[in-house]
Amino acid sequence: MAVPGAVSSSRASVPGLTSPHPLGGFLPALYQEDAFAQSLTSGLDAVLAPIFSSLDNLEAYLDPGLAPEDFLDWLGGWVGLVVDETWPLVRRRAFISRAHDLYRMRGTATGLAAHVELFSGGQVEIEEPGGTTWSATSGGALPGSAGFSILVRVTVDDPASVDQARLSALVAAAKPAHLTHQVEVVGRPRPGATAPRTPHPRPAAPPAAVAAPEASAAPTQAPTEGSEAPPPPSTGGAEAPAQPSDSPPSTPATPPEGTA
Repeated sequence: MAVPGAVSSSRASVPGLTSPHPLGGFLPALYQEDAFAQSLTSGLDAVLAPIFSSLDNLEAYLDPGLAPEDFLDWLGGWVGLVVDETWPLVRRRAFISRAHDLYRMRGTATGLAAHVELFSGGQVEIEEPGGTTWSATSGGALPGSAGFSILVRVTVDDPASVDQARLSALVAAAKPAHLTHQVEVVGRPRPGATAPRTPHPRPAAPPAAVAAPEASAAPTQAPTEGSEAPPPPSTGGAEAPAQPSDSPPSTPATPPEGTA
């Protein structure tokens, strides 16, 4: 039985943990009221209490989600996994709990992606040359592309938090032996971040209107004696007839009576 609030990484001695089977109760009746005998056996109860607790909770030790932290490495050794001690505790538990799935998919793109996802905690994309197809006629084009190299691209929030040397070693252990590999770690775009906006060029201003040059007046020359003044310039057409006036024609005034 665990003590609330007590955290211990060792099962050798847990302060406050009591034994469910005190030894003093099994002594003969002669020693039931002997203080020295009860004190002696209580010391042994403190030693046996963690053992009884481990046996009472043995099924929890075999569960990767409940096993003590210092028990995970030994539990991973049961299934042939070497757990990286630098991983967070949650990731180590998930890695061991999925060991049977990883071994069943080992050597496939799905298994490799699951392996890398558990290690990095990011989104994994694998580009491989292989492929499958079917055809009703013989001599068709083979699927996939030529070559024996795969690209493992991992997208995480902080690329600096991923040890690329360890990641490359993990890929080398989980991929098919005849393939070479490349590892690429990229950063995930931050939420709310927008791509830089490209400024649109402003339309060019229309050219300013250029005033037409005024026609220079022809120089005039004062007439000299004996020369006639030049005629006025012609307008290039006949003179326009005088327009009739809209007012009625005037009538001659009538002389007053009595005048001649």
